[in-house]
Amino acid sequence: MIRGFDTLNRNIDILQKRQENISANMANVNTNGYLDKELFQSTLKSVGLHNYQAGANANQRHNIGQFIFGNQIDGSYINMAAGPLKETDQTNDFATNGTGFFTVRMANGQLGYTRNGQFTVNDNNQYVTQDGYQVLNQNNQPVQATKQVPKFKIVNLANPTTLTSQGNTYYTSTTAPTTINNAQITRGFVMQSNVSVADEMVALMQTGREYEANQKVLSATNETVNKAVNQLGTVQ
Repeated sequence: MIRGFDTLNRNIDILQKRQENISANMANVNTNGYLDKELFQSTLKSVGLHNYQAGANANQRHNIGQFIFGNQIDGSYINMAAGPLKETDQTNDFATNGTGFFTVRMANGQLGYTRNGQFTVNDNNQYVTQDGYQVLNQNNQPVQATKQVPKFKIVNLANPTTLTSQGNTYYTSTTAPTTINNAQITRGFVMQSNVSVADEMVALMQTGREYEANQKVLSATNETVNKAVNQLGTVQ
């Protein structure tokens, strides 16, 4: 019975993390360049159970079988699918026609990658992000604002496991990305979030039902423990 409480506690912790992730995705539905994040979980390894109630005197080892104490969050992955393009008619807005990323130089000098092409122009006539990060060309130099579509450094980050989110739609990679030499860039458009509201709503309802199921099991387990403590002890 006590094991039951441990298993339920683990399950509810997992559900809380899933709900937090869904909330974060839903909060960024309208964030340009945001990438949907998903959690994945696995079942814990089974363990052997036994007691010493075998034999004529009920004092020999008896192997009961295997038991699994629940699930665990194994990690997360980033959905690399392209989001829909939205027309803005703003000359400083750009979108990649695919799954490529713009390359930027972050405040600490590290290269970062984003799909949010909603840029501004600084005092040096250079394109910068909304956070003031320089947008780079293929030589890792700042891109100058011109009437023509600039030659941005667009890269392919095919393996989402190498990415680390830095917040505000910026990512860094543990491996060198591949430069897309002939990337198609559309001016006056931005790439929107790739979060599917319908999928998130389904996930939210499923999580809610799992919460209810765990609450019912918790109530039944609590009632069983209550009887064991308060009633069995009174039997003459």
